[in-house]
Amino acid sequence: MRDLMTLAWPVEQLGEAMETIARQRGLSPRQVEAPTPPVSLRTKSSAVLGAWVEAAAGYLGFEAEPVEVPYNEIEKLVRGGGPALLRLPAFHHLDHQGEPRFLALIGGNRRTVALLSPDLKIHRVRHEAVCEALRRPLEAPLEASVEQLLNQAGVAKRRQARARAALLREQLSYAHISGGWLLRLPPGASFWQQLKQARLLRSLFAPAGLYACQYVLTLLAWWVLGARAMNGQFDRGWLMAWALLLLTAVPFHLLATWMQGRFAIGAGGLLKQRLLCGALRLQPEEIRHQGAGQLLGQIIESSAIETLVLNGGFLALVAAIETVMAVAILSLGAGGWLHALMLCGWVALTLLVAWRYFRRQRTWTETRLQMTNDLVERMVGHRTRLAQEAREGWHDGEDQSVERYLATSSTMDRAMVRQAMMPRGWLVVGLLGLGSAFISGSGSPGALAISIGGTLLGFRALQKLMSSLSSLLSAAIAWRQVAHLFRAAARVEENGTGSVSDLLPDMTPKAAARSRSPYTNAPVLLEAHDLSFRYREIGEPVLRGCNVQIREGDRLLLEGASGGGKSTLASLLTGLRAPASGLLLLSGLDRQTLGARGWRQRVAAAPQFHENHVLTGTFAFNLLMGRQWPPSAEDMTEAETICRELGLGDLLNRMPAGLLQMVGETGWQLSHGERSRLFLARALLQGAEMVILDESFGALDPETLRRCLRCTLDRASTLLVIAHP
Repeated sequence: MRDLMTLAWPVEQLGEAMETIARQRGLSPRQVEAPTPPVSLRTKSSAVLGAWVEAAAGYLGFEAEPVEVPYNEIEKLVRGGGPALLRLPAFHHLDHQGEPRFLALIGGNRRTVALLSPDLKIHRVRHEAVCEALRRPLEAPLEASVEQLLNQAGVAKRRQARARAALLREQLSYAHISGGWLLRLPPGASFWQQLKQARLLRSLFAPAGLYACQYVLTLLAWWVLGARAMNGQFDRGWLMAWALLLLTAVPFHLLATWMQGRFAIGAGGLLKQRLLCGALRLQPEEIRHQGAGQLLGQIIESSAIETLVLNGGFLALVAAIETVMAVAILSLGAGGWLHALMLCGWVALTLLVAWRYFRRQRTWTETRLQMTNDLVERMVGHRTRLAQEAREGWHDGEDQSVERYLATSSTMDRAMVRQAMMPRGWLVVGLLGLGSAFISGSGSPGALAISIGGTLLGFRALQKLMSSLSSLLSAAIAWRQVAHLFRAAARVEENGTGSVSDLLPDMTPKAAARSRSPYTNAPVLLEAHDLSFRYREIGEPVLRGCNVQIREGDRLLLEGASGGGKSTLASLLTGLRAPASGLLLLSGLDRQTLGARGWRQRVAAAPQFHENHVLTGTFAFNLLMGRQWPPSAEDMTEAETICRELGLGDLLNRMPAGLLQMVGETGWQLSHGERSRLFLARALLQGAEMVILDESFGALDPETLRRCLRCTLDRASTLLVIAHP
């Protein structure tokens, strides 16, 4: 343990440790000075330290993902978790006045792990030593009882180690170890870099060599068999050689298939992660104009693209290898290079036919998705349609859509038939290429057999080529639906230009704020000068020349007619949208300085009912989304207190699991008023400097309204309420 302590990093060098690890593992950190944690961070809670680590990682250009693993999976984390920062439990470094110490994990293998020491040297340490250091605080209280149990059971000395480990695994299976962070590339980083960092490139290129070896061995086996048969030497020894060559090719095929599956699973996971990140980074205006049908179509296409690309890509690789083999074999046959060139020309013609099929399939897919969109929109708006449209007009346009779909389907079917005939057409062309040699008798039986074998191999290669092209072209069509999500993930989120310490949130529970008179000379919290905003570049501005000044402790009511821009102003003040022009300052700093995350930590909002959501999860998860997760006991207590102040006590009492009751689409159903109060509690629990409520009291009865208003005034230090007159 003393050796590990010499390799551990203190808190004040965590920034340097993260930057060095990132450079060692190719995470491409930004060319900025490594952040230095404030001295006060040593005595802060683990949550505050974790917030600083995550903010520092974002400042350097990568991600720090908190890790919490059960006792039985500690060894798995140590072996394969790098690059990572692992916190040594306080049990082992009391000689450091209780200050936290961290191991900088570069990577590991079956026996050792690579640790980066503060002197920037890499040390190889047995992974058992690191696992023991992480497990020791959990095991120490149980050691005496386990030893006593082993002695009473009369377990032999040579078996006590295994028995002790088994007992500890059983008793500590519920325990978890936290205080570590996995260092990863952000989802929006280069996809090639993500594949490299996940060590998937070997699985991408290795199958090509393995498939090539498999085909060489297979062809060699059949060459041995054919050559001996032609020479009349078809005996038992040559049969054994043929069988051994074929058996030798089997491991190459199995290994290639395994590596192909490994790459498909890993790359598919990275692709899903990137698409999800891109969906979360879309601006509201980018999806507001899309209907449910269009969004459903994107989901369908995104789920198909992974299978189409990966399966089609590897099948195309196999087809390319078989085509090269077929060309080489044909050049050695009776037809010579002319026969091989005929195969190359037929492959080119096949690609041309596939391109024509792609154009028709693209038109057919667009027509199909448009029909799906129309159908879903009609189903979603079915009740409105019944009320507003005359019965005889319910099916207007449907016949035209069906006719258009049938016409494009017919065109695509004809193109598909032509595409399917290409491999069979090669059999005819390939055999015709042997006609002159067969009729003239210029080719030997062996040469004719080689040419026939090459022709059949070319037929098989063309079949795989057509199948792979069908998958790849379908993936290219699906890509058009999800490409904007893939690109959106690469958008750089505003992290602010200040120091990392400025982004460190205050994780301490906030006391109830006292009401302050708006007439006192309180500091200005938020101010806007000459704000202008429009939803479209060519549209009329929704806001023009807007000026606002809000001081600390203000309680403001913003009233106005529908469509006057109240909600748009609220979205600007909360940082959800950026103004087209004008100046917006929070505590004297603009959004570029604070960053998107820093701004939203200081201004919380409860949007209008139709723009707010109850997610499928626990009631506590929906309440504490704006705070750390998993929550602490203090967070749960505060959440329950606020809910009861808002009149949700009866709801909590009815729910069997209380705050841990599942809610949302498949869980506990909440009424309109209960959802409104959930959204209100969610905003208050964020502990922000300013709270904006957009029509949050419209669904409440007078008594509940007074109760909610009293709770809001007690807990929101600065408040802006938007309502209709």
